[in-house]
Amino acid sequence: MRQLSWHVFSKTGNVESYLLYKELSQEGDESALPEDEIYSEENESLIH
Repeated sequence: MRQLSWHVFSKTGNVESYLLYKELSQEGDESALPEDEIYSEENESLIH
């Protein structure tokens, strides 16, 4: 899905496709983190 959204953006310049691509990329980044880092980031956002 991420590759498709990039392909659509690169061919059409559709901003919504780019935003979907970025959202899917960020979700992939979070899944690569160990659970304790995700947990600490969630708690940190509650503090601020």
